[in-house]
Amino acid sequence: MAFRFTLPVRFDDVDHAGIVYYPRFFHYFHQAFEEIFRQRYGGPAAYVSLLDDDRVGLPAVHCEATFKRPLRYGDDVDIEVTLDRLGDRSVTLAYKALKGRELCAEAKVTCALTNLDTFQSMPVPDALRALFESL
Repeated sequence: MAFRFTLPVRFDDVDHAGIVYYPRFFHYFHQAFEEIFRQRYGGPAAYVSLLDDDRVGLPAVHCEATFKRPLRYGDDVDIEVTLDRLGDRSVTLAYKALKGRELCAEAKVTCALTNLDTFQSMPVPDALRALFESL
């Protein structure tokens, strides 16, 4: 089932034209990514614990996005996250930024599972596999 997270567009998210500066969408997507861990994987410190205690990293290795409609200061944006592909050593998540029912942006981000001690790729742990499959 898709994960959905709502956040407001803040003043520092917009550029001089008064619309969300395109890299901020990736920040929104990452906020939703972290929120998945908070809500579905063990609470507020779950993502940090994954990094610091388990030494599992999820660096982005490929990103692609399409921007459809602008967002402005004061808008609420819903970020919807679904699983696009789950491999043996990577995961690709699909993101949609929505204002109401209007699609503003969509993206896919592929992350490689990485051992943070060796910076080598690693198999997706079973618990993370279950988390991603829940999307």
